Amino acid sequence: MRRRLVLPLIMLLSACVPASQSSQPSRLAGPDIELPPMKTFAAPVSAPRAPDANPDLIRDFMQLSFQMESGRILTTFTRFEGPVTVRVTGDAPPTLRSDLRQLIARLQQEADVPISLTTESDASITVQAVTRRAIRNVLPQAACFVAPNVTSLREYRSARRTERTNWAQLRVREKLAVFIPSDSSPQEVRDCLHEELAQALGPLNDLYRLPDSVFNDDNVHTVLTGFDMLMLRATYAPELRSGMTQQEVADRLPGIFRRINPSGNRAGTGRASQTPQEWRDAIQTALGPGAGLRERQGAADQALRIAVRQGWTDNRRAFSHYARARLLQASDGVAARQQYAEADRFYARSPRTQLHRAYVATQLAAYALSERNPARARALVAPHTDAARASQNASLLATLELLRAEALLQEGRVEEARAVRLDSLGWARYGFGADWVVRAKLREIAALTRDNGPA
Repeated sequence: MRRRLVLPLIMLLSACVPASQSSQPSRLAGPDIELPPMKTFAAPVSAPRAPDANPDLIRDFMQLSFQMESGRILTTFTRFEGPVTVRVTGDAPPTLRSDLRQLIARLQQEADVPISLTTESDASITVQAVTRRAIRNVLPQAACFVAPNVTSLREYRSARRTERTNWAQLRVREKLAVFIPSDSSPQEVRDCLHEELAQALGPLNDLYRLPDSVFNDDNVHTVLTGFDMLMLRATYAPELRSGMTQQEVADRLPGIFRRINPSGNRAGTGRASQTPQEWRDAIQTALGPGAGLRERQGAADQALRIAVRQGWTDNRRAFSHYARARLLQASDGVAARQQYAEADRFYARSPRTQLHRAYVATQLAAYALSERNPARARALVAPHTDAARASQNASLLATLELLRAEALLQEGRVEEARAVRLDSLGWARYGFGADWVVRAKLREIAALTRDNGPA
């Protein structure tokens, strides 16, 4: 069983409210505002990126493919052999099928995976749309998940904790099920499709040290990246087959990556160090559900201590500061802001964490708005809208644009603010889903301003 965890980094609602704020409604966020039609993204193509060194990619591939998130080592390589078919069952929301078609087209074109849609009951992968409650009744911390050798949630419940659904017992992948929430926002449904279908096809592990991958529990990247497509292309390389040992796969990978990533034929960098399980556990306690505030704050402090002790200066150090800021935000806005600034400082060290910086920018811009500094707020969000759009992150894009609209309103540029807000709301409907959630987001950002400017 692999699952997309419920970590709040991507849950932008209520994520950008400083401790001290006003509840005065904005004229841009009235309860009777008419919401425009939902906007959707065209089919994406992975953005060009500087190629990784092949020795680094080989290390990543081995760790992603031969280890579970729990730390359990897998001794056998598995994948689908032959054509892969995907069907949809359950109460699928309208956007699910169109987003799935786009994803399958990308897998065919960018990863060379022999995959296609079908309506037949013997499909290789069954995508079942069920309610969030049904998923969390089985896995309380999961937004969605994938399991082997089943085709329905009922079947999974019966076979759970048996060898049948044990990934370590697989020798070849023949039948899997992906469980997707039918009552989440269109973006959450799509994000689950990308992560869980990718893990149904290939790597089973998540590595926090990867800055630009969906195979990372920080949930920053929500659609498959160029790195992810490269990992899947290697997974389905003709040189590999199910049943191979770690050594057999390792022996073939240098030739595979020389072929599929010719620009990476150079010495490796060594990549980042391993991520201790204690840090992973601390992050999950700090940001996941189930713990009290004091326990979560303690876990965030522990995660930061571990990051400092490890000597990290990468995205994991930044994420540690981000987690600590989130837990300080309700009680100490000054300290939280300092931690967000530290997170941004570490994220700024790499061009591959630009999207991460966009999340931090929403927090820092919120503080600027609450202090009546609209020019600062606009300067903070402006560099990040292109990254949000390129990554097809509608909730993040909408939040950045709504913050910009509120800043324009503070400056008295009412008509310009209305135009920006109207454009953002179509993305908000895709990113946040239900109309009441979109309206709540409007009210949240409006509440950052004590005085909404001239009439």
